Amino acid sequence: MINKIKESSQFIKNEFPSEIHSAIILGSGMGGFEKTFTPLKSFNYSEIPNFIKPSVEGHSGTMTFVEIKEKITVILSGRAHYYEGYNIQDIVLPTRVLSDLNIKNLIITNAAGGVNSNYSPGDIVALKDHINLTGNNPLIGKNIDEFGPRFPDMSEVYNHKFRKIAETVANDFFDYKEGVYAWFTGPTYETPAEVNFAKTIGADLVGMSTVPEAIVARHAGIDVTAFSLVTNLAAGISDSPLSHDEVIEIADKTSQTFQSFMKRFLEEINLAI
Repeated sequence: MINKIKESSQFIKNEFPSEIHSAIILGSGMGGFEKTFTPLKSFNYSEIPNFIKPSVEGHSGTMTFVEIKEKITVILSGRAHYYEGYNIQDIVLPTRVLSDLNIKNLIITNAAGGVNSNYSPGDIVALKDHINLTGNNPLIGKNIDEFGPRFPDMSEVYNHKFRKIAETVANDFFDYKEGVYAWFTGPTYETPAEVNFAKTIGADLVGMSTVPEAIVARHAGIDVTAFSLVTNLAAGISDSPLSHDEVIEIADKTSQTFQSFMKRFLEEINLAI
C-alpha cells in the first residue's frame, strides 16, 4: 500500500509542486463546488495512479487545486464507497495521499439520514463524533509508522476549534447543529430496527462514508472537520420509502446554501492556519 500512496503523491507533486494547506472531500450536495473557483490545476481521478473513479451519481471524480486566502486548497469531488466492493485500504488511499502531501486540515462532507427528531431534510449538521458500526477499520493490518502510531487517539476526531469557527460562519446561512454520525456499510438503507439501535447508542445521523477517511486523517495528525447534509429522515423516523432520487433532490435544493457556507468556512480555516 505504501508504494501505491507514494506513486500517487509523487505524480501530484510532479504536476503541482506548490505547498497545499487544506483539502475538502465533497459528498452529495456539494457537487460542482470546485467550479465556483478559478482552478490552478485539475485532474480526473482516472489520471492519478491508483485513484478510484466514483460510480455514484453526484460524485464526478476530479481533483482541483484552488487558491483561497492566498493558501492552496485541493478539492476532491467525490469518493469511492466501501459498498462498491473495494478494499478499504483503496477507499482511504486519497486521504493517505493528502497526508503525504502534508496538508494541515481536511474537511469531509456527506449526505446522511437524520435520526435525531430535531433534524429535517435540508439541515446541515457538523459532526462532533462518530460510531463505527461496520466491523471494519482502515487501520487494520500492518501500521504505516511514517503516517502515525499503531494505536492513535480518537478522543477528538472532529476538531473543536474548527467547529466553533463553523458555528460562527453558519450564523449567516443556517441554524448551526452538531451531531454524532453512525457509519454503516450500505448499500442498503438501514432498517428501522438498525436506526433505532443507532439512536439508542447515541447516533444523530446514519450514513455510508466519511468515517474511514476521518480515521486515517487523524492517524496522520490532520485536523478534521466534517458536515452532513440531512437528505432524508432515516427508516422508522419517517414512514416514507427511501430512495437515492430523494437524496439527490434534497442535495440539489440545498447545494447553494451548503456551498456558500463552505466557501466562507474554507476562507476562515485558511486564515486560521
